[in-house]
Amino acid sequence: MSDSIHIVCPHCQSINRVPANKLAEKPNCGRCQHPLFTGEPIDLTTATFARHLERSDLPLLVDFWAPWCGPCKMMAPQFEQAASLLEPKVRLAKVNTEAEPHLAAQFGIRSIPTLILFRGGHEVARQAGATGAQDIMRWVASQLPR
Repeated sequence: MSDSIHIVCPHCQSINRVPANKLAEKPNCGRCQHPLFTGEPIDLTTATFARHLERSDLPLLVDFWAPWCGPCKMMAPQFEQAASLLEPKVRLAKVNTEAEPHLAAQFGIRSIPTLILFRGGHEVARQAGATGAQDIMRWVASQLPR
């Protein structure tokens, strides 16, 4: 990783260059001044997904879910807790497969919840089924180089 990294603002979608050693200092967006990290997963749509996937240097962990899915509802607070613990090293996001069927089809989502971890714009790992925050953190750590 270089001295600075690119981070897409979850609020205005602008691309920010942040010194890597300043990530833990809760940086704000240079355009909208909102925090780049909120400790919560961000909601991605077809309109915003590619920008976060392709233009951010952070690994992206996406929870593909649906509002009618019981296991998805059970995992939601666990995923939120994982976001508060993994940021700013990893961006966590959610995609509602009912609202965004194109994204579900694009990534071949066959069961929900499904977690996909992306790095450098490419899928590096996938896991289906509900899981706890500690298991999410262990799984992400096992997939990313130190």
